Amino acid sequence: MIDEQLVPRGIHDLKTLEAMRTVPRHLFVEDAMKDQAYGDFPLPIGRGQTISQPYIVALMTQALNLKGHESVLEIGTGSGYQAAILSQICAKVYTIERIDSLLVQARKVFDSLHYLNILTKLDDGTNGWPEYAPYDAIIVTAGGPKVPEPLLGQLADPGTLVIPVGDRGVQDLRRVTKREGQITEKNIEFVRFVSLVGDHGWESG
Repeated sequence: MIDEQLVPRGIHDLKTLEAMRTVPRHLFVEDAMKDQAYGDFPLPIGRGQTISQPYIVALMTQALNLKGHESVLEIGTGSGYQAAILSQICAKVYTIERIDSLLVQARKVFDSLHYLNILTKLDDGTNGWPEYAPYDAIIVTAGGPKVPEPLLGQLADPGTLVIPVGDRGVQDLRRVTKREGQITEKNIEFVRFVSLVGDHGWESG
C-alpha cells in the first residue's frame, strides 16, 4: 500500500506515511472484506457510507500539514480509520458521527487499539464541536455544497481545514487556511465522497 499506492502519487509526509504503515486498516472493515482492506479503492461500511481508499486518507492527512502538537476536529467518523490515522500524528482528535451504529463500532476499534487520544460524539458534524474549539485543523470526510460556517468559526488562527466541496457526485478537495483573519482556499484534486448531511450541508435523502 505504501510503496505502490501512496509514495508514487506524491504522498511524501513522513508522519502520514508512518501512520498509514502503523494503523491496521483491516480492523476498520467488515470481516468479509478484510482481504480487500489494503486495496486501492473505497469499501462499503454499511448505512450507505464508505471507508475511503488509502490514497485519499493519506492525501487529506498530508494536506493538514500536522506537526504533532495539534488538536484536530474530524467531521464524519465513519469506520474510524481516518481518525485513527490522525491519532498517530497529533495530540488530540475530536470526531463526530451522525450514525449511531457506525460510531459505536469505531469506538470499539479505537479502544481495542488503545487509541485513547480520540474523543467521539454522536451529533450533526456540520455544527462542529464548540466545547473544545478552536481546533488547529479540521477535516471533513464527506462532500458538502459549501464550507460550513460553524467550522470556519471553530478553526484556530492560524489553522487549516480540508473538505470536499461540490455537488453530490463530484467535489473539489479544498485546503482552506485561516491566517490573520484571512481565509484562502486551494483546490487539491477532484474527489467523490458520500454526502455531508446536516444543518450546514445537504438535506438527508
